[in-house]
Amino acid sequence: MKRSRIGFGFIALAAASALTLTACSSGGGADAGGDSSGTGIISVNNTEPQKGLIPADTTEVGGGKVVDVLWEGLVYYDADGVTQMGVAESIESDNGTLWTVKLRDDAVFSDGTPVTAKDFVDTWNYNANVENAMGNQYFFSSIKGFSETDPVAEMEGLKVVDDHTFTVDASPDFPDRLGYSAFYPLPPVAFEDMEAYGQNPIGNGLYKLDGEGAWKHDVSIKVVKNDAYVGPREAANDGIDFKVYASLDAAYTDLLANNLDVLDQIPDTSFAVFQDELGERAINQAGALTTTLTISENLDHFTGEEGKLRRAALSMAVDREEIIDVIFEGTNIPAEDFTSPVVDGYAEGLEGSEKLDFNLEEAKKLWAEAEAMSPFEGTLEVATNSDGPHQVWIEAVANQWQNNLGVTAAPKLYPTFAAFLDDRENDVVGGPFRSGWQGDYPGAYNYMQPLYYSGASSNHGFYANPKFDQLLDEAVAESDREARNAKLDQAQEILLADLPSIPLWYQGTTGGFSEGIDNVAFGWNSVPIFNEITKK
Repeated sequence: MKRSRIGFGFIALAAASALTLTACSSGGGADAGGDSSGTGIISVNNTEPQKGLIPADTTEVGGGKVVDVLWEGLVYYDADGVTQMGVAESIESDNGTLWTVKLRDDAVFSDGTPVTAKDFVDTWNYNANVENAMGNQYFFSSIKGFSETDPVAEMEGLKVVDDHTFTVDASPDFPDRLGYSAFYPLPPVAFEDMEAYGQNPIGNGLYKLDGEGAWKHDVSIKVVKNDAYVGPREAANDGIDFKVYASLDAAYTDLLANNLDVLDQIPDTSFAVFQDELGERAINQAGALTTTLTISENLDHFTGEEGKLRRAALSMAVDREEIIDVIFEGTNIPAEDFTSPVVDGYAEGLEGSEKLDFNLEEAKKLWAEAEAMSPFEGTLEVATNSDGPHQVWIEAVANQWQNNLGVTAAPKLYPTFAAFLDDRENDVVGGPFRSGWQGDYPGAYNYMQPLYYSGASSNHGFYANPKFDQLLDEAVAESDREARNAKLDQAQEILLADLPSIPLWYQGTTGGFSEGIDNVAFGWNSVPIFNEITKK
């Protein structure tokens, strides 16, 4: 087993019983985000958010991109995935579990309301309370007093000390997560009507919504520079127009015509030509996205031992390299595990990873063993949304299963990503479906707990394994990073034995930008660094 990283730094949190994170410099001044020297509005592609723009209830990319520019957390991750101070001035612990958080005293929401310690504590308590059904509730599981089943209005692990100080009694890995949107603060006004607030939110980030009607559903979301922001970053442009597209092909056409400034994913129909067509404006780099196929544990023929046999057979019947070469023009990498090569904790050569290799003979053998238990009848439908770039490779996987295993297989297409997500969450897809993950923070735990822990909000395959859950719980309790990653390796080997989803490939970051902008860079998580982009 070999542990490695590809091309990116990782969160600089030393594994020690006492750990301190301190801001390098205070915000404000000529380099602060309140500076209004930026010119022009940049346009970027997006999908319609599934829900309102509430950070702790946003679990998909379309909403996530907008949320991340409207808010700033205690910390943020730079392009290399290294933690930098945001609203926090320092995060300190003498024992690795009781954390003291000190805030900058100049942070405000876009309406001028000060950002206080109480705002963070009230928001986290609200997000963690099962009664409020936030999609990212599980992110607070490491705080003392959290319950995933019983209503808890105030977790005992959160204490306000003064206006700009609070303490958190949590696990040693707790600071690793703090750059994720679930931990963003909400102003007091949000709790008056959370649903209405999600349609017209007030954040504390570099941008704010561009007035009433800024979110035109299924059309665009427009944000402008937040002149009230005083912090460690700055906005080099005047705002962002998040344009909702029904397909990436339409967005790519607009990019070529300079009617779109930034495209953060190239459609599969253009992989062969986009670098020639865009030249130096093409983006092709490693990324933190994984692509998998999930099969619900509740489906007939996919439970128990029969299910394990069929999942392993389906995995080994996919020729990943052929699909990557023919459809993705070599921009992806065949998966060897459930995480990503760009995050801390990635490991090669785990026990069971051979199930991710193309092995036609073994695939046929395992499928035949499952057939002897209970013959599979009908069509194996493979689901995805048609407003994304996935239909072609889904068709290729279905064809390989049909040709290699003799099972009738075909795509099942949903018109929108939101409709696809709704059926996944309600467990009514009825067959394998496209899944995957874009890292929330650069750590291996994030690629397992949200997707495979019993009852987790993104566990759309409804997988449950008590031993796996136990190993994750033990991992986050480890203060030593190597020991923590060793526990995560053991947890991954359980996933490789059960295959609740089938890892296919690590998705490369592909994109491009128009002739009208400069200073375009994509971060560790494959998202453009919007605030640094300038208009010519």
